[in-house]
Formats: sequence, C-alpha cells, structure tokens
Amino acid sequence: MKRILLRSGKSPYDVVPVERALHEDVFATNSGNLIFSDAAHKILETPRSEVVSNGITTRVADADRINSEYDVFVIPLANAFRPSFERQLERLTQLISKLKIPVVVPGVGAQTGVNYSADRLRPMQSTVYAFVSAVLDHSASIGVRGEFTERYLRDMGFRDVDVIGCPSMFLHGTRLDIRESGRALGPDSRISVNGSHDAIRKHKLGRIINRAHTRYPHLRFIGQNLSEARQLHWRDMSHQNASLTDIPTHPDHPMYREDKARVYVDPSAWMDDLRGFDFSFGSRIHGNIAALLAGTPATVLCGDSRTLELCRYFDIPHRMLAKAPSDLDPADLYAEADFGPLTRGHQERFDRFMNFLDKNGLENTFTHGDGGAAFEARMSALAFPPGIRPWVGADAATMSARLGWLQSQLTDLTEQNNQLKRKLTKNSSVPVQRSTYQRARSVVGRPIKRALRPSR
Repeated sequence: MKRILLRSGKSPYDVVPVERALHEDVFATNSGNLIFSDAAHKILETPRSEVVSNGITTRVADADRINSEYDVFVIPLANAFRPSFERQLERLTQLISKLKIPVVVPGVGAQTGVNYSADRLRPMQSTVYAFVSAVLDHSASIGVRGEFTERYLRDMGFRDVDVIGCPSMFLHGTRLDIRESGRALGPDSRISVNGSHDAIRKHKLGRIINRAHTRYPHLRFIGQNLSEARQLHWRDMSHQNASLTDIPTHPDHPMYREDKARVYVDPSAWMDDLRGFDFSFGSRIHGNIAALLAGTPATVLCGDSRTLELCRYFDIPHRMLAKAPSDLDPADLYAEADFGPLTRGHQERFDRFMNFLDKNGLENTFTHGDGGAAFEARMSALAFPPGIRPWVGADAATMSARLGWLQSQLTDLTEQNNQLKRKLTKNSSVPVQRSTYQRARSVVGRPIKRALRPSR
C-alpha cells in the first residue's frame, strides 16, 4: 500500500460544521482550493494507494516524520507563483529540500496580467527557481496550468515542464457533460454569478452584476473568500474587504438582503446546488469549473493570466473582463458560448494528465482502480453543510445555532484558561533564584536610598 501525503485544507471525507470551518479556515481563504484538492484525492485513491491530507500549513520540522510515514508528497497548487505567496513558497522549498521521498506538483500557475508579462514576478524569480529546482530534484517533471507558466519556467532554463491544466477538470475522469437546453436565457432562468473583490474594485464586474440583478430575479452570487463567508454567517466586518460594498456578500448590497448570496465550505454541496442552474458566469475560474463539473454551462470573464491560461488550455468559453461592457447581458454570453472544443478535447487532455501521473510514478483511480466509484459512494453517504446564507432576520433557530457554537467556544477557552492558571500557580510556588547582579543591586541600593532620603 503506497501512502500519499496530499497538501489540502482537509480530506474530502471530513464533514466540518460551518462555524468550525470558518474558525479554522479549512479552505485556506478560498473555497476554490478544495475543488482541485478534492479532485486530486479522488484521482490518486486506488486499491494500492492511501491518500492522507496534510493540511495547508507547512512545517519544515515535519520532514523526518513525512520521510518515515509516507511514500510520496503531492502538492496541488493554484496561482502559487505570485508575490503574496512567496513566503509560503519559501517554506515549501525548505520542506521539500529535506525530504527523501518523491514530490509531485500537479498544476501550478504563475499570476500576472492578461498580457502575460512576467515583469511583476521578477523580484521573486530566485524563490520560484529554488522551488522548481527542489521539486525537480524529487520528480520527473513539474505540472503547470497553461502556456504562460510553461514559458515562464522555460525562460528560466527548466525543461521538465508539462502543461496539464488543473486536476479539478478531471474529477469525473473522461466524462464531461454540459447541459445545453437550446433555449435563450430569460427572466425565469436561474443564473449563478461569481467574482473576486479585485474584479469588482478594478473592473466593471460590480456594475455587470447589478445590471444582471435587475434583469434576472433568480440571479445568485457565489463567493469564495473566507472574508465573504464570515460576512454572510457572522456579519463580520473586520476584514479590509468589508470596505467594498458593491459585492453581494456585503450586508449593504441588495442581493445580501434578498438572500441571493452563498459561500460553500464543501465542493460537494456547491456542485449539487449548481446542477439546478441554467448558466454560470464571472471572474472566478474554479467557481465556473464547479459549474462545468455539475454540467452547467459557464463562461469565464478573464482578468489575469491565471484564469486566461486555464481557459485557453481547456477551451472554456471566456471573454476579457477589461473589454466587457457595463451592461453585459449573461444571455449574450450564453448564446455565444461554444462548448464543443471543451468537450471534444477533454479525452486528449485527460490522457495527457494521466501520462504525467504515470511519469511521476503515481497510479490513478481511472486506470488502476474503480474509476472513483468507492469515492463517490462514500461521499454520497455524507451530509455536508449547505451553502452559507446571508444572516438576515433574528429568528430563534438562526440565533441559537450561532450562539450555541459561541457558548461552546467560551466554555473551552474558560477551561483552557483555568488550566493555565493552575500551572502558573503551581510554578509560582517554587522560589525564584535571583541572579548575582540582582542581589548585588539590592544590597548596594539600600544605603544609597538611605543617603538620598531627605533628612527630618
């Protein structure tokens, strides 16, 4: 039995209550991360392979334990080659350098603008070079998301680079069925929209969403950030994102007040809900991949290289966000979307991904297992939390669930505090030895104080 350690926020089999999921940040600030890590887990789980989630936190001190307990370390990454992820990349490099087992990276990407200029990445080039070098010291090749990341690494001199896209697209293996009704979208259509704070702040996405909201009564916004989830569930406005009121997860937005915003802490519940929609669009790549995996047509509004190169590789219908008009109608996006290249090329892209796994010594469930049947059966028996909804109203049921969790946290913290007090009391009963300096200062200080004391 090969034991595979997988970098992921949690195992797909872990059912985590919403409050705990938000408190512990099980999806590493973006719930889209769980889509590709869950897919990697399913793909790598075979009768001869056990997959164990490692969590997101990188502990270099765990190297010896990992070497002794596991046979391979798999690190699915998204847009990891970006300045804000540099520190995490350095820690991963330190850990990998201490490992003696194979290390496989399936689908990492570089993030810059849609012009594919690597200028903003130049200050972190040495960090990326060290990371890729460490990975290639432990594997046959590194898997990247698309054309830009491939060129970026080849320009550094790396040759063992395979373009494989993202594991998320192969969640169902060779099957990718997109439902197309042939009817135009209208006021009765159920439409899902997604978008990041940056896309709303820097582009016209906020106005596009607001126009769609007035035209389509059944429009729903699906957020992905931890800060959005906390706004919906707790009305937590402490994050800097709370300054943006044009996003539907903000309590001041009309879609919030109308209960038309969601954030999911599990991909399973996310995709189950998306099966009931007619169309999805927006700037979130994994928000729209979730729709496609659910069989729902989707179009991506690309605002950077991380979304653009994946759309080009998989032939996902897309438009440039910067060129989209403020009155963009999702009905037009749906009418012009051609899913033929996406579905026709899926088998070839799937085979390329399987070849990458073979090259790096990893079996997969579709070639060496049951095609994921056991995985799906186990998942179907679990009851995952539904999407997080806006906290509107003050009914007893809504309040009691939240207050109950807060009360349990208060009880736990109180007990921990009491334990610390008992330890402190116990330790404080032991006489504390003063240093030679302290004793000398005390002796010398007394006569000086007496001398300085005013005479009576």
